[in-house]
Amino acid sequence: MDFVRAVVLGIVQGLTEFLPVSSSGHLILVPALFRWPDQGLAFDVALHAGTLIALLGYFWREWLGMAAALGADLRHRRFAWRSLSPQSRLFLLIVVGTVPAGVAGLLLNDWIEAHVRQPWLVACTLGAFGAVMLLVDRRTVGRRDAQVLGIGAAFFIGCGQALALIPGVSRSGATITAALVMGLRRDEAARFAFLLGTPAFAGAFLLEARDLPQAEGGLLVPLVGMVVATLVGAAAIAWLLRFLRTRSLAPFVYYRWLVAALTLLIGALRVA
Repeated sequence: MDFVRAVVLGIVQGLTEFLPVSSSGHLILVPALFRWPDQGLAFDVALHAGTLIALLGYFWREWLGMAAALGADLRHRRFAWRSLSPQSRLFLLIVVGTVPAGVAGLLLNDWIEAHVRQPWLVACTLGAFGAVMLLVDRRTVGRRDAQVLGIGAAFFIGCGQALALIPGVSRSGATITAALVMGLRRDEAARFAFLLGTPAFAGAFLLEARDLPQAEGGLLVPLVGMVVATLVGAAAIAWLLRFLRTRSLAPFVYYRWLVAALTLLIGALRVA
């Protein structure tokens, strides 16, 4: 893999991982449309490491706040749910929400990688889940903050994250949509989705890090993609949180439908 492709895919990852348009889907579709060889799972993981760094860099205050609050609650022997500080409850909600994706990833990831990476299937998933996003976005009026969620609501949102193992669904799209169903404001839904995604990214990176030395071009090319994904990802996080304070998910749905239609059209023309 050359450096130009690494930069392009780093930009794609940084944007599409946090915007609700499916990074895994785009990392399959973009090489397919340009007829690039598959960059492989190891390079994908390097890009995911870049977005993990972006998440930690953007939300480091929140993570430090949760750690401090949890430590204080433990020192004062506050173990009952109602006696915990809001930051401690938020941390535990993230732990609960991480469980579905962790279990599904361990059980299904290899099967998904082998059977659900075809461009036409990714296009169909992009379009179909876009319709779900639009329906939920138009029919829910969220006013809640993440700290007031219950354990069941956090688990439900985590199931949305597990569903996003399927390329084309979008991790941020699925978790934001599930959070909207649970009554969160759009910007708060995105914030919780990003916090919830941090352990998932960390776990995926640690599980697959052993494959990075075998990536095409050694470590330098994946490193370039990782740096680009970090910088672009941090900018995408900040932009989306501002955007969703006043706007809906509709523009992302229309983009998903456009990409899906173009992908199916190009695929049909190539077959013909």
